Amino acid sequence: MPLAGHLIELRRRLVIAAGALLVGMIVAFFITDPILDFVTAPIHEVAKIRPHALVGFTFNSVTAPFDLRMRLAFSIGIFLSAPIWLWQLWAFIMPGLTKKEIRYTIGFVGAAVPLFFAGCWVGVLVMPHIILLMAGFTPEGADNLYSAQEYYDFIFKLMIVIGVSFIIPVFLVALNFAGIMSGRAILKAWRIAILIACLFAALATPAADVVSMLMLAGILIVLYFAAACLSLLFDRRKHKRQQEFLEESTV
Repeated sequence: MPLAGHLIELRRRLVIAAGALLVGMIVAFFITDPILDFVTAPIHEVAKIRPHALVGFTFNSVTAPFDLRMRLAFSIGIFLSAPIWLWQLWAFIMPGLTKKEIRYTIGFVGAAVPLFFAGCWVGVLVMPHIILLMAGFTPEGADNLYSAQEYYDFIFKLMIVIGVSFIIPVFLVALNFAGIMSGRAILKAWRIAILIACLFAALATPAADVVSMLMLAGILIVLYFAAACLSLLFDRRKHKRQQEFLEESTV
């Protein structure tokens, strides 16, 4: 296919993906009320533990309530339309791949997408504990007024960061497949990996929330060792195939 044909195909795929995102946003816009109730539930808990303080959700401009709903609709629309725009992306790059590359890509994407959403869900579970814990450090006489935009940004960034951290083991396996890192080299760095996982968990969760920190660090460490063991298994298969090839070539 000439370059112009690729550009036309890319435009068609992008239009379909954008249309799916728009439909997802429209659907999500009408279900923002229960989602807002869910994400603001920790604020109501803060109000219970600080009955003498002013606790609430604030909007700093006339259009801020609408902006918040549009932000939520966009984020939820991305998740709802993910099967369609992921398929459009895959359908665009698939013709340029070999059968072997297609098989590997399906495996990597099939592992990365659920892990990313699992990480986002862990972020949702950790979020209320972080908000309640941070509210406990509010001095007497002070109020807890949460800006809607900053509150949303905090939750969204927390979900994305933890979601991305969950797919790092998939990249380690991909590096092993590419021959850049051996499984033994990945496993050899287990001390550094545990240290990085604990530091990341400490930064992603409040220092005083030990349970959330240990839970997040434990999941990351398990995923790391799973990636290392899988890479060792692949290395063993590669070595076995090389041995068989050498034996056949000598015969």
